[in-house]
Amino acid sequence: MTSPATKSIALHCTNCGHVMLYEGRETTCTRCGESILEARYDLDALRRNGWAEQLMRRKPGLWRYHELLPVLNPDHIVTMGEGGTPLVKARNLGVMLGLKHLYIKDERQGPTGSFKDRQAAVATTVMQELGVREAVVASTGNVAIAYAAYAARAGIKLWAFLTSQVPGEKMREVALYGAEVIKVTGTYDATKAVAARFAQTRGIFLDRGVKSIAAIESMKTMAFEIAEDLGWRAPDWFIQAVSGGMGPIGVAKGFQELIELGLADKVPAIGIVQSEGCAPMVQAFQAGQRIAVPVDNPQTLIATLSTGQPGRAYEMLWSLIQQHGGAAESASDDEAFEAMRLLARADGLSVEPATAVAFAGLFKMVRSGTIKPDDVVVINCSGHTFPVEKHILGDQWARQVDVSKAGRTISLPEEGLLSALEQVETTINRVVVIEDNVNAARLISRILQARHTYQVEIATDGPSGIELVRRVQPDVIITDLMMPGMDGFQVIDTLKADEALSRIPVIVLTAKDLTPRERERLSGQIDALLQKGGFIDEDLLQSIVKTLQ
Repeated sequence: MTSPATKSIALHCTNCGHVMLYEGRETTCTRCGESILEARYDLDALRRNGWAEQLMRRKPGLWRYHELLPVLNPDHIVTMGEGGTPLVKARNLGVMLGLKHLYIKDERQGPTGSFKDRQAAVATTVMQELGVREAVVASTGNVAIAYAAYAARAGIKLWAFLTSQVPGEKMREVALYGAEVIKVTGTYDATKAVAARFAQTRGIFLDRGVKSIAAIESMKTMAFEIAEDLGWRAPDWFIQAVSGGMGPIGVAKGFQELIELGLADKVPAIGIVQSEGCAPMVQAFQAGQRIAVPVDNPQTLIATLSTGQPGRAYEMLWSLIQQHGGAAESASDDEAFEAMRLLARADGLSVEPATAVAFAGLFKMVRSGTIKPDDVVVINCSGHTFPVEKHILGDQWARQVDVSKAGRTISLPEEGLLSALEQVETTINRVVVIEDNVNAARLISRILQARHTYQVEIATDGPSGIELVRRVQPDVIITDLMMPGMDGFQVIDTLKADEALSRIPVIVLTAKDLTPRERERLSGQIDALLQKGGFIDEDLLQSIVKTLQ
């Protein structure tokens, strides 16, 4: 690794542009007092020395990018194998959403199960360089767990201040690593204030979160790994649920550095998602405001996203989205829980509620057309839903998602697939699916069979579909419209012209934007119409929950 004598890091003030030399202790600009400083490296030298080629000879992990991290002496590095997490293609969910290139950055596979391991590794390394033996951190759960583990490894005594919303199991895990746990009855912002006063009174090192050099620099390693896994190119979108916002800010900085190194051509559009009950960033963004109005009383049950005062972080995200594109969306706790269940059953990924909020926001961005079918999308799977997560939602959560008595009416012709099945027949056993996309057909079959003991038969073109219908005499037919040769319109016309088949209910799945004339042609011929682009919509999600209860 680079020796202390040859590595220098400059700190640029984000307010006045003043430049200082990084020595590890800098917290504010010496000229204007700005608290957010940006680390900059000699990228030209790295490019001349063939940095990208050197990476090929290194083991996976966060520290393979050590030249671009705020570490002056490699002997101080604290590591447990963080970073190097896989970029997983979400094939089934992608088919359901109509996205061809949907990837999940699986940060669940860090040493303590969240992307905060990156932050903890770099932060404790910086503490080692500074000779810090005692530190204070405020957290909603994952940060405290990661910092406690890494502090134990580094021999640093940690005081962890957690909001009372954090599950007891998570608090006990923090304590297991030897950290002193202080539970604060109040919001996360109040918890941060208490932690800061404690650190100042005791003269203990205080972790500054998004304002620290280590936090932003650690998060940009996700950008390096994503670009490398995609063949040294940037995705069109990077999406994450945010509380403080350091993840997307760091990722954007990472792609900016890759551009200067000649290893990427752009910074992806940034999609930020917040919980509906605590969404100051989303509210400000949708109002066209650069400054967010704090939320004094967060109403979300998802504690990890309950930061009501985003401060300067939102201003940085605002600037990034204005420059590179992006969107801000919110999702309710109900929508997050439904997304959590759907992701687990579609692609086998069990994720924490904060990650589920990100996916619920993604669904909305797809439905609105903000994200296009050909876009390359990477979503941060920030953590795992360990058994303790049930206590974040508790019994209240189960009551909130109970729609069995809601008396909700489903309108036709456009709705969710399972709701459509309930509409056409109460005793459906045999289903025929006519769909030329084999993967989509298999996924539809999986969804149906996971919810009910349906006998599902598949045909991949119109003629074989009609033959299959005649042979098995199904209780319902699900067909695509856009198929080569005989399309769905012709299939439906043929079925309705046959007296023996004309009474079988038909549900249409299509990605086609139907013209008024085409809608008129289908009128009276089908029992439900589902637009594929909106395959995962509120109706479908609610119907899944209802069917499972």
